[in-house]
Amino acid sequence: MEAYLYGYPLVYDLKETAAIVKGGGSLPLTSPYNHFARARALLGPETKFVTPNNDTLYIVAGCDLSSGPLVLHVPDTAERYYVLQFVDAWTNNFAYIGRRSTGTAEATYLLAPADYRGTVPEGMTVVRAPTLVFTIVGRVQVNGANDLPAVHAVQDGFSLTPLAVHQGGSTPPPGAGIPAGDTRVSGDLQWWEQLRVCVAAFPPPVGDAGYLALLDELGVTARESPFVDPDPDLARLLVEGAKAGQGLIEALIKIAAPPVNGWTDTMHLFDYNLDFFEVGTIDALDWKIADRSKAYATRAAVARAGLWGNHGYEADYRLVYVDADGQQLDGSRRYELRLDRLPPVDAFWSLTMYDVPEFHLVENPIDRYLIGSSTPDLTFADDGSLTIYLQAASPGAGKESNWLPASAGDFRPVMRLYQPGNEVLAGKYDLPPIRRVG
Repeated sequence: MEAYLYGYPLVYDLKETAAIVKGGGSLPLTSPYNHFARARALLGPETKFVTPNNDTLYIVAGCDLSSGPLVLHVPDTAERYYVLQFVDAWTNNFAYIGRRSTGTAEATYLLAPADYRGTVPEGMTVVRAPTLVFTIVGRVQVNGANDLPAVHAVQDGFSLTPLAVHQGGSTPPPGAGIPAGDTRVSGDLQWWEQLRVCVAAFPPPVGDAGYLALLDELGVTARESPFVDPDPDLARLLVEGAKAGQGLIEALIKIAAPPVNGWTDTMHLFDYNLDFFEVGTIDALDWKIADRSKAYATRAAVARAGLWGNHGYEADYRLVYVDADGQQLDGSRRYELRLDRLPPVDAFWSLTMYDVPEFHLVENPIDRYLIGSSTPDLTFADDGSLTIYLQAASPGAGKESNWLPASAGDFRPVMRLYQPGNEVLAGKYDLPPIRRVG
């Protein structure tokens, strides 16, 4: 079970990265390795990806440095919020380029393997990657439907070019990509076989020696697959361990910091990166889960419920399952969230609706999936407060401007605070409870 928990993020992440390259994944984005895929429309309920946002346009690239470094160009976004989040094969966020970390001016970067010793062209900042395959998850702020053409132009300014081509040479051959396991392995053990080949291709940091020893006991570090014709006792152990690991992950996704007013703050849930920090990251004890066992259990739960989420200093995510009385939020009832003042952020905020247990966006008759900084025509009270109505049915024509439609069954909203302000970072800002009104 512990081995499954440890390896789950690696296998899941690389499955989604491969889907970006090959198509057919949870996100409706496809592009070859080392090219950006650009979402031209905001994501909706047709996207079966865990907890996607609906207030930025994604630009995503599966990167493979096994054929050499890449040159990344970012455009001048004229102060528009964007972030390029770099996620290694183990789901560790190891670099950030964007408004918070590097500003919004035009710039060029060299993306290189961790052991790169080659020359760096003048004017480029080096970003070293801990694994040869990694994902760039980019987000560009959208201020309503009329803003889409401008955002498309910004998206088109991001590019990736092989260093060899940038220097006038020919395109290098395709890289190794993500390995495939032995096809002779049966269905019950295929997950373990994929873990075996991925651990070999993307070795973990030296601090994980104890976990590697555990994997070795289970045959996961073997050069030739022991799962083609496994010992029956080992096969039974692996199948039961995977089942137990899956169950534990489902339990862990609801365990985090103690809720405040029903809200769980995930500010430090993405602090499981302990070993590799590049531009834009904060290498400090305050942003690390020092206990590796706890860090990796957290990493597995986060991969399941919020794959490719940002560190809290880039975007703070707050989740809520229950109302002010501790009861599960349910679309058969009516609720209100009254914000006496808007969230203190340096970029923007949004409250997005998701169903339970899949955490997908909720289909609704007005095609509204969030309320936030970019929502037009919100109605504020005379005292400046904002009341948001959370329910499946319309609250009435006079209140629909502030209506966030819920699913018919259980639901879980998420508050996103992009570039959280100092008050948020210091833990001094609490969201009010969601109150049932009918």
